[in-house]
Amino acid sequence: MADTLEFNEIYQEVKGSMNDGRLRLSRQGVIFKNSKTGKVDNIQASELAEGVWRRVALGHGLKLLTKNGHVYKYDGFRESEFDKLSDFFKAHYRLELAEKDLCVKGWNWGTVRFGGQLLSFDIGEQPVFEIPLSNVSQCTTGKNEVTLEFHQNDDAEVSLMEVRFYVPPTQEDGVDPVEAFAQNVLSKADVIQATGDAICIFRELQCLTPRGRYDIRIYPTFLHLHGKTFDYKIPYTTVLRLFLLPHKDQRQMFFVISLDPPIKQGQTRYHFLILLFSKDEDISLTLNMNEEEVEKRFEGRLTKNMSGSLYEMVSRVMKALVNRKITVPGNFQGHSGAQCITCSYKASSGLLYPLERGFIYVHKPPVHIRFDEISFVNFARGTTTTRSFDFEIETKQGTQYTFSSIEREEYGKLFDFVNAKKLNIKNRGLKEGMKQSYDEYADSDEDQHDAYLERMKEEGKIREENANDSSDGSGEETDESFNPGEEDDDVAEEFDSNASASSSSGDGDSDRDEKKPAKKAKVVKDRKPRKKQLESKKGKDPNAPKRPMSAYMLWLNASREKIKSEHPGISITDLSKKAGELWKAMSKERKEEWDRKAEDARRDYEKAMKEYSVGSKSESSKAERSKKKKKKQEKQTKGKAEKKGAASKSSSSSKSPAKSLSESFKSKEFVSSDESSSGESKKEDSEEEGVASLPPSSEDSASGSD
Repeated sequence: MADTLEFNEIYQEVKGSMNDGRLRLSRQGVIFKNSKTGKVDNIQASELAEGVWRRVALGHGLKLLTKNGHVYKYDGFRESEFDKLSDFFKAHYRLELAEKDLCVKGWNWGTVRFGGQLLSFDIGEQPVFEIPLSNVSQCTTGKNEVTLEFHQNDDAEVSLMEVRFYVPPTQEDGVDPVEAFAQNVLSKADVIQATGDAICIFRELQCLTPRGRYDIRIYPTFLHLHGKTFDYKIPYTTVLRLFLLPHKDQRQMFFVISLDPPIKQGQTRYHFLILLFSKDEDISLTLNMNEEEVEKRFEGRLTKNMSGSLYEMVSRVMKALVNRKITVPGNFQGHSGAQCITCSYKASSGLLYPLERGFIYVHKPPVHIRFDEISFVNFARGTTTTRSFDFEIETKQGTQYTFSSIEREEYGKLFDFVNAKKLNIKNRGLKEGMKQSYDEYADSDEDQHDAYLERMKEEGKIREENANDSSDGSGEETDESFNPGEEDDDVAEEFDSNASASSSSGDGDSDRDEKKPAKKAKVVKDRKPRKKQLESKKGKDPNAPKRPMSAYMLWLNASREKIKSEHPGISITDLSKKAGELWKAMSKERKEEWDRKAEDARRDYEKAMKEYSVGSKSESSKAERSKKKKKKQEKQTKGKAEKKGAASKSSSSSKSPAKSLSESFKSKEFVSSDESSSGESKKEDSEEEGVASLPPSSEDSASGSD
């Protein structure tokens, strides 16, 4: 028989709620680890008194009773696991695993039995329900009636608040059954009563959660927070962990108390009690106990008279009373030498402390994440600036925590810490590659790397190269083509009906008027050809040879119809999947046959590309010669048009102002036939070139209107 038994997804019943975790049975005893809190219950084999197997709501359950009266309940077992558990109990614990079913008659009268810390309401020999007396917060009596009030359970959607028992009067003299019932309950109930004096009192301590200044009274079984508005009583049994954390400024200390269940105020739950101390604040403390009692109770951990820093005294007293270790930061040191990292969580700035077994964030809201519940961590770029990065943690339950705005200098330290703790890093390749890519990113003082921006820059370079190629030595003219002072003229030139108005706006000399249309023409001429050339460069030549197909594609084209016939009605997606499976399963010899065909196709493609490149070069040289010839013709035609425009301007200056005003609004239809024909010829030439220049007809009409 195996020495251990392990069960996953087992539920422990605690104060009416079911906490999931893992249960392990060994020779030494029973261990249950809570998945949510990490708390471990350890029951020694020598302490077990009874084991009961019964049917419950979540399948089957196991109830264990110890010799000191404690009861532990675990649910979530399958019926088939009874034999395995029964044999294990017999072999290792020498206990019979008894089968007892709950009574489901629905009667509301029966017998109450007190056994250890359990109140059992029975009908005959079968239990109807059981109440752990540690769940009872108060017990009150009335005439023939006892009322039990319970601690509210924050994890359960519905909580049982109270139960009332009717106790019939008996004829026995001197014994009140109601009082006897109440005394049995109170002897085992978890009733917080501030009886007697406090062991010590700490006055006006600064508390971050819940916020305010509180007097903390230390009692033997609980601590009492007394503030101006609220009071809290915290039993030491609810304290899960203690943390003592140095602030980044090295002048303050956080003392954090983890609570389960949390303290509550209205709908707010406080899972952590956070106290803030100054390192410079000292205190002399005297315990309200004699020296013998102190020595007997605390065994040298505390003395009657103590003095030192306030945070040291509080942490020392809490450690002795709660009997738990205080967790402090390990060997982690950040870029500035501090043991924490400044970051933000949920829009609030705070400090993240890497511990030896987890992370803790203080203070709003406080978060504690253990390493054993982390699925993976992730380093991500900051969303707003490259001077920081985000640290993401995802737990095995699927909860994600994102700590943002961490200084980039902290990256190396944090990465080394995570790597040393052997946590899974989601975006990790090789460590060197990771560091190198981050160094490049960290050295940038600009915004985060933008792939789209880089692509636009590359296209801009190509555009500039195309512009330089198309200018053919006329770079100086291109520089002068943009003139901010002529924006109005550009707008007027775009609409032909206003072209004459824009040209006649000034009565200056004819030379100045002649220069303006030439410059305007260059603006349009410089901008549009680039787009056309870029488009032609991007477009594919339809006459170019097609790239050769791979061996797989050649096989797929040959086998497509066969696959369709074997699987009628198959979709394109499923066909691709099926083809991939067939190709993968194909033998090496058959694949080599298609590899040879692909190699032959590649050779044919290379041969065709050589022939195509030779032909394209000869065609491009011919096109270049014809282009130069057309440019020469265009310059000659343009010179004639300028001379004609100058002559028409000189003649129009002698005309009356009224006539010039009426002629300034003439449209294209009133332009002379000679000018329009010359404009049309020039327009045809420019369209053949593929270069969008200013139509000469608009220039002539503008000059003619003057």
